[in-house]
Amino acid sequence: MIYEYRLYIAAPGRMPDLNALFRDDAMRIFKKHGMKVVGFWTPMVGNAHELHYILAWDSLAAMEKAWKSMRADEEWIAVRKRTEANGSLVTDVRNQLWNATDYSPTPNAV
Repeated sequence: MIYEYRLYIAAPGRMPDLNALFRDDAMRIFKKHGMKVVGFWTPMVGNAHELHYILAWDSLAAMEKAWKSMRADEEWIAVRKRTEANGSLVTDVRNQLWNATDYSPTPNAV
């Protein structure tokens, strides 16, 4: 299993909109494209404009296929257009791909 860690830095004043995007639309669209969400987090201390989340994948090929199909999804395109009507929600997006170690207690928990 591969884990994809993603960090979104919200544009000033847009954190509520970014959370609403994932809560109200992205989670449903992720599910439609077979994307397995491990969880979402926001910092308790530090930069309050960050949204962290992790997706679990069976393979790199599965990840690439799901992201490609989601980005072409008409519903997702409409959601992005609507949510970014007043400007971008984020100033930066970072991601990493992770492998669980052999001593990780829950590598296949998702």
